[in-house]
Amino acid sequence: MTTVTTQQHTRGDARGGRGRDGHGPAPGRRPELAAFLRSRRARVTPADVGMPPGLRRRTPGLRREEVAQLSGVGVTWYTWLEQGRPINASPQVLDAVARTLRLDPPEREHLYQLAGVAFMPGRESDTLEVGEEIQGIIDALDPHPAVVYNARYDVLATNAAYLDLFGVPHMDETRVRNVLWTLFTTPERTCPVVHRTQELPLMVATLRSGYGRHAGEPAWESFIEALSAASPYFTKLWRSGDVVPPGRRVKTFRHGAVTGDIRLTSVSLTVNGLPECRIVAYTPADEDSTGRLATLRTRRRGPCGTGAREGGAASRNPAP
Repeated sequence: MTTVTTQQHTRGDARGGRGRDGHGPAPGRRPELAAFLRSRRARVTPADVGMPPGLRRRTPGLRREEVAQLSGVGVTWYTWLEQGRPINASPQVLDAVARTLRLDPPEREHLYQLAGVAFMPGRESDTLEVGEEIQGIIDALDPHPAVVYNARYDVLATNAAYLDLFGVPHMDETRVRNVLWTLFTTPERTCPVVHRTQELPLMVATLRSGYGRHAGEPAWESFIEALSAASPYFTKLWRSGDVVPPGRRVKTFRHGAVTGDIRLTSVSLTVNGLPECRIVAYTPADEDSTGRLATLRTRRRGPCGTGAREGGAASRNPAP
């Protein structure tokens, strides 16, 4: 439950954009905050967030109670925020509202400034899109697989070689574009990762290293809760509390189109302009693996290939 507190302000602090006591937006910014939130809410339709349109809808966008529900905050609290009342807002709550209203990075920063809260660019990573320049870089790495992840292992972009490698039938049924979700809900017999008991604990520990910056955020908490419900093994690993950073590793994969394991060295590279995101590039660890990757590439447009086109954005069947 969100606690709503009000403060009486007579004038703002020009240095931080807050009220005289340091809490909430300065009085001069409250009308602008109210107008900004109303305008952003009006442009998001129920269909945009997977909700039915309903009957007798008088507003062109979402209702206040719908924004509150989707953001995981109280209706009264959000109503007061949109009315420009002097209430306190945490970064986690502002992040949740920003995601619901589909704010882009400049709009998100503007929301923080109006609310009198210090802006942290790293919190944008869940909603950033990969531009043509980054997509071009990972496409140029073909025939080596490459992918762009955020801190939660959401797949933001892949190249064709990545899709070649993970042409597993079960993956085609997966609708969640997240590596961990795919791996923990894929039957072991069809999972492309060979040494699951070694790789999955490391991936969960890497997830936890990013979680510390997002603890309490609705998007992260709901993801952890949903994956825990879907996979008892994930629940066990998550409860271990282990933490490791992303790093160089040798991973072993399998593919039904080739005989023998494919051993690849993965390297994580940070990306300027994409906070908390990384490019993960895979290179063969031995000559046999080089030949097997080449075989997959030659089958790309064949009847048994994955059907991936040259280059392009992330597919609906991500893998590690």
